[in-house]
Amino acid sequence: MLNLAKMLKQVQKIQQEIAHVQEELAGERVEATSGGGVVRAVVSGKGELLELRIAPEAVDPSDVGILEDLVLAAVNEALGKARALAASRMQAATGGLEIPGLLG
Repeated sequence: MLNLAKMLKQVQKIQQEIAHVQEELAGERVEATSGGGVVRAVVSGKGELLELRIAPEAVDPSDVGILEDLVLAAVNEALGKARALAASRMQAATGGLEIPGLLG
């Protein structure tokens, strides 16, 4: 019974750490650029797109496809960085335990 109580305390501690990390991630900002910096995306640590900046020279009405590709590249890179940041922080909070669905 003593081991169960100890385990429950550890689980509660991990839950508190996870909640703390999630709060921190909400305030984090991750940035990525594409096209040599003409498109910039800023994403929160929770994976929310916060900013999207497009330099005027990136806008060519005759070739919108390039701009679309640049936007996708910047946003996807920023989202990937945010996921990596979140995974790293959660791994530290859980002591390396793999908890299915934790970030999903």
